[in-house]
Amino acid sequence: MEYPESQFIKHVPCANCGSSDANSLYDDGHQFCFACQTNVQGSDAPQPQPKKQLGLLQGEYKDLAKRMIRKDTCKHMGYRVGTFQGATCQIADFYEDGQVVAQKVRLADKKFMVVGDKSKLSLFGMQTCRDGGKKIIITEGEIDALTISQLQNNKWPVVSVPNGAQGAKKAIAKQAEFLAKFEKVVFAFDMDDAGQAAAKECAALLKPGQASIAHLPGKDPNECLTVGHSAQLVDSLWNAKAYRPDGILTFGDLKDRILETPEVGLPWMFPALNEHTYGRRLGEIIALGAGTGVGKTDFMTQQAMFDVTELNEPVAMYFLEQSPLETAKRMAGKYAGKRFHVPDASWSQSELMSTVEELDSKSKIYFYDSWGSTEWSVVKARMTFNAQVHGVKIHYLDHLTALAAAEENEREALEKIMADMAATAKRLNICIIFVSHLATPDGKPHEEGGRVMSRHFKGSRAIGFWSFLMLGLERDQQNDDPLIAQTTTLRVLKDRFTGQATGKKYYLGYQTHTGLLHITDEPKPTETKSPFLDKSGGDF
Repeated sequence: MEYPESQFIKHVPCANCGSSDANSLYDDGHQFCFACQTNVQGSDAPQPQPKKQLGLLQGEYKDLAKRMIRKDTCKHMGYRVGTFQGATCQIADFYEDGQVVAQKVRLADKKFMVVGDKSKLSLFGMQTCRDGGKKIIITEGEIDALTISQLQNNKWPVVSVPNGAQGAKKAIAKQAEFLAKFEKVVFAFDMDDAGQAAAKECAALLKPGQASIAHLPGKDPNECLTVGHSAQLVDSLWNAKAYRPDGILTFGDLKDRILETPEVGLPWMFPALNEHTYGRRLGEIIALGAGTGVGKTDFMTQQAMFDVTELNEPVAMYFLEQSPLETAKRMAGKYAGKRFHVPDASWSQSELMSTVEELDSKSKIYFYDSWGSTEWSVVKARMTFNAQVHGVKIHYLDHLTALAAAEENEREALEKIMADMAATAKRLNICIIFVSHLATPDGKPHEEGGRVMSRHFKGSRAIGFWSFLMLGLERDQQNDDPLIAQTTTLRVLKDRFTGQATGKKYYLGYQTHTGLLHITDEPKPTETKSPFLDKSGGDF
């Protein structure tokens, strides 16, 4: 009911609920109790105008013993105890222009409902706040707001979002103009994952430097109160750290890691390559580019076998255009120094059998059978499984181009794949070594010894951006000199770690009888004797 011309005189006892000061007497004789919402018309009162019925509940302010919340705190914040459909409930009042317009009702079974105008739900406790100030604290629930207000003698602004963590962002966005008037906004949300994630989302909506997030000494503010950690809770509110978006760090954040001694990564099979690159680091991706038939598969399988035998590291092989059977035979050959994949008389079935049995018992090599499926999402799922279940840190992918072959726009697909591959390596803390096909160069073909450059990689912009190390293989397969025709140049095209390996090149010889690569000297055209016939095993 509305009395447009009446003036407040004083507080008087309420005959209906017994409140000593919630009932108000007006100059026209009518009374209104803010505790039980009872209206009593006076003899001189003007005819009241009907107001829209909101279905609001009556109630009274009481101590909340289990929560250790006092009656005066409940009264200050507008939190009452009443009944709903015959059952005891707790009532949180939401105000607009000094009037209760909606109520959040908490039932005994922890179910919630809203009565009144649901569209008017804002921040619980806003009616107690001045229009701006030094600091305001925001909690995830009404009980927590009562808790913090009480611990600060009900003198500091405290509000709560109306619908918990799930609706916090929307509620803060709705009241952004109101919150902008405070110098500091402290989010004291629950310490679970949902609460902390919501706090960050809400903090990001405010002005830079305005928001802080408290690290509570318990699950939520009220728990801190009930278990005796009130002082620690207050300290956490005053010492709340200013919110910084993810990815922004200070020297203090990095101090412990900065002081760690730099470590060499997982070594390559060739010591000279380690000397300049400091090995392979987890969380990085490495690109290997070469022309057709230059020796990418030999390099990958021999390096993988080195990881298994010398480093005792499990490896995973994702060869998309080669069957797991052939990949396994090639790797067995690298282990035994036999070309098991070649049908000649250089090896026996018994040698193959003993090698396979030895590898099966001593090593952990996981092969991927693509069955024609070369989508990156499928390969990534297998990488994730091998990393998390089998503990594989080193993953070999041959080749990148196959992942985008079926896409309508190969370049765009490769850009997306590269970005996701780099993120996957970082997330899983693994090293991914992948092969990329090369575009045809303007000059001499790569299969005839043409120099490999970063721009020759298909999808070169994305590969160059995301790769930590880029290696190129070159070999003049058609050269009349057999020494030159069988010597491969390994060139470092990019070294993000230090940059000192960029431009370095190494020469790899190939022993035909063992199928193994080894570091050798630069071939000279005048030489006539081929070191590849040397039965000593080379210097690998």
